[in-house]
Amino acid sequence: MQLADKHEGTTTKAFAGLRVLDFSTTIAGPHCARMLADMGAEVIKIETDGGETMRTRPPLRKGCSTVFGQLNVGKKSVVLDLKSEDGKEAVRRLAATADVLVENFRPGVMRRLRLDYDRMRVLNPKLIYCSISGYGQSGPSAELPAYAPVIHAASGYDMAHLAYQPGRNRPDYCGIYHADVITGTYGFGAIASALYQRTVSGQGQHIDVSMLESMLTLTLTELQSAQFAVKPPPRPMFGPTETANGYVMITIASEKTFQELMGVIGRPEWIVDARFATYGARRDNWADLMDGVEAWSRQLSTAACLAALGAAGVPASAYRTVAEALADPQLAHRQALSAVEDEGGSFQVLNLPFRMSGADTAPGRTMAALGQHTRELREAIGLADDAPIPSGKTAVRG
Repeated sequence: MQLADKHEGTTTKAFAGLRVLDFSTTIAGPHCARMLADMGAEVIKIETDGGETMRTRPPLRKGCSTVFGQLNVGKKSVVLDLKSEDGKEAVRRLAATADVLVENFRPGVMRRLRLDYDRMRVLNPKLIYCSISGYGQSGPSAELPAYAPVIHAASGYDMAHLAYQPGRNRPDYCGIYHADVITGTYGFGAIASALYQRTVSGQGQHIDVSMLESMLTLTLTELQSAQFAVKPPPRPMFGPTETANGYVMITIASEKTFQELMGVIGRPEWIVDARFATYGARRDNWADLMDGVEAWSRQLSTAACLAALGAAGVPASAYRTVAEALADPQLAHRQALSAVEDEGGSFQVLNLPFRMSGADTAPGRTMAALGQHTRELREAIGLADDAPIPSGKTAVRG
């Protein structure tokens, strides 16, 4: 029985009963808080009356952003003016009832608002306060503004990627914001760890997550090569291999894989060839090896190449678009996507990439309109609600 089958019908949520205050904007913090929401926490997203920036990002349907929805589904929405005493008092009362607070303002902002960890822990010693920032909460770079593309450049990631593009000297622009996603994921892991530690200590703590350091974790071999000289291969390893009608990715990561691949391309004698017999020799002669592989692959269609490689157990894939990847029957089998409703209609979001035999990890089914839960939560914490509640239609216009 598959794990996905075992958990089918489970309604238990691992973080059920936890309350999270989400002050974050854009991607890293919201991604972190959405993971907490998927695991069952009550996540209260706190926004200004104009709504956060991502509410205006395309695709937009009837003024509702599906990107914003992907990052914030399953959360409650509260509008507060954090510069007003009323707004600060609402936060203080909510923080006294919360388990976790997530914020990704520039360091110093929450302190100037008098909503920093030192003040919040006086109200709630069990509070786990997670701060996500570009460079960390202290140090010479701490107060520099940072977004994912800046961190990609600052971390060396872009130049490391360039090193795998022969003949090019201009860094690529990476529009896929790895830094945001990985930092939010590290934040989620740190929060889960702090929640466990709290069961022993009874105390909360401050978590300081750095986007720069998070991004550096992606440069595993490059980080070591920066310390110790490593001669690069004559052709990038694990690059595209040309077929008659496209490209495939072939990964030779073990001796067994290498030997199987040589059998597929009709070069069994290369298994004992001095140029390729060991990993070090293959690395030094990588261009010759891959020229031989492409002499075989260029005669076949991508589909035929993948069929031959798959039959031999050689890891390989076609280069697919995201749309093509989403149509993969494997994702349907895993139930990797869930339908979400907002005022613009229905759209799909990606579920958490793990399944648990004893817990439901599916996301919420509806996306809250801006300020939808303001009155409810203000009443719950004993505050009169004199301010008008913005309608979802007005708040989410593009």
